[in-house]
Amino acid sequence: MLIVMRHGATPDEVQKVISVIEEMGYQAQPMPGNQRTAVGLVGNDGRVDASRLEGLPGVHEVIHVSQPYKQVSREWKADPTIVRLPGGVAFGGTEVVVIAGPCSVETERQIIEAARQVKDAGAVVLRGGAWKPRSSPYSFQGLGKPGLRLLAKAREETGLLICTEAMDESGLGWVSEVADIVQLGARNMQNFSLLKVAGRCGKPVLLKRGISATVQELLLSAEYLLAEGNHDVILCERGVRGFDPRPQAVASADHRRPVARHRPARQGDPDGARGDRRRRRRHHGRSPSESRRSAVGRRAVALPGSVCAADA
Repeated sequence: MLIVMRHGATPDEVQKVISVIEEMGYQAQPMPGNQRTAVGLVGNDGRVDASRLEGLPGVHEVIHVSQPYKQVSREWKADPTIVRLPGGVAFGGTEVVVIAGPCSVETERQIIEAARQVKDAGAVVLRGGAWKPRSSPYSFQGLGKPGLRLLAKAREETGLLICTEAMDESGLGWVSEVADIVQLGARNMQNFSLLKVAGRCGKPVLLKRGISATVQELLLSAEYLLAEGNHDVILCERGVRGFDPRPQAVASADHRRPVARHRPARQGDPDGARGDRRRRRRHHGRSPSESRRSAVGRRAVALPGSVCAADA
């Protein structure tokens, strides 16, 4: 529910609305605007009786948010989310932001060289996994904390911002100390305890869509982050599970309209749906899937970037 105050409502009138919401057993979230102040009511799992609020002094209207998610809805806040990072980098604006780098950090030479190459190619954020979830327990799982130190060194060498994945609650603390963007991967999209902690980490969060997740499930996962106070959320479409075993995932374009009606910044990850490298094609310096993602309104792209792709 959203309580919209009239233009010129006094601080005392706003505080009265907050007090009544708290008396009703819910949480109140004031949202000052250029023209009006609104107060969000959170913590309800169904329709709330608005009669106690509608008659309060200074209340212009009460809006019932129709979706199961609240704060990620444009009914809650009409303006798009702009996630601002150091160096003037902004997700959700008019510029396409490029994140690039290897899937995992392996050696100092590898990550430094990859950082230089992706910077020369126009990327502003370096991605690389210090921890890397793998389907097989025998595959390389990442360097862990030493990998974070190598990412920090790559940032010192190149000035690129860092995006890397946190896999669990203990690792999230270490990641948030180093990373400019904390990534929550597709396998953790519905790790609700991790989402709650990430919502309090104080860093922007890049949330990847799970391989079999619906758009509503993705938005509800983002709601966990916003409910904990983190409004710097970037949604990442990396594809969904298909029947063809060759690509990791199938690029999904059907979600573009429902997601466009919601607030968090959006990006695409063509790497998840690219398939075998022999099947990739380039068009004016960009992959076809990357071009499609820009066309449907995603204003950031994550790309693979290995020094030696054959060894990646």
